[in-house]
Amino acid sequence: MDAIIQTKKLKKQFGGLVAVNGVDFTLERGEVRGLIGPNGSGKTTFINLITGVYEPTAGEVIFNNKVNITGWAPNKIAQLGILRTFQIPRLFGDMTLLENMLIPRFADFSMDYWVHYAKAVERADELLDMAGIIHLRDHPAKTLSGGQKALLQMARGFMVDHIAVFMLDEPFAGVNIVVKDTIMSMIKRMAAEGVSFLLVSHEMTSIRQTCPRVTVLAEGAVIADGSMDEIVSQQHVIDAYLGG
Repeated sequence: MDAIIQTKKLKKQFGGLVAVNGVDFTLERGEVRGLIGPNGSGKTTFINLITGVYEPTAGEVIFNNKVNITGWAPNKIAQLGILRTFQIPRLFGDMTLLENMLIPRFADFSMDYWVHYAKAVERADELLDMAGIIHLRDHPAKTLSGGQKALLQMARGFMVDHIAVFMLDEPFAGVNIVVKDTIMSMIKRMAAEGVSFLLVSHEMTSIRQTCPRVTVLAEGAVIADGSMDEIVSQQHVIDAYLGG
């Protein structure tokens, strides 16, 4: 097994509420995994624990089979190539699309800006073209539609040249079919280059089309794992969604 991310008995408790309850999970290199479950099941909290937004109450997060990143700061985790998006895109609204794209590349202050600038712009243009928003490269990000902001947020992550894992929180929410297709195309293209993805989504059709394997969370625990066809017929999964 070529694991890129592992969690071992991962737990997060907020007072008397257990949001993530002893989750054992493995994401393999180049895998595109779906993470689904009813509202309040702990999906976003689980991503927050892996990416350092929250510190676990208990358990471990292991990167690349050897690096224990449990409790690390988000910036240190991002430097390893573990990135994430947010349900509401977080962009620099007064900066252009191109400027937004360049920020991740030059967040490492050890890089010589002017030496790498031309190649960074070339890569940014390539990714903006892949996202279908190259024609807007010199526009402020605040002028974009919701779907275009989602595309920019995702394309910007690929500017990290050593990206290993990309966790997408509700990437298909509130966007039209053209944007959904573009997002799925970008995921498949980058997965073929070895990037691993974890997709949190309520869009079952999009998850079915994108993710060969799906993990189901309910009340903070894994209750099912397998292909979408395998899990949708399981009674305990149906009960979790319908409150049975």
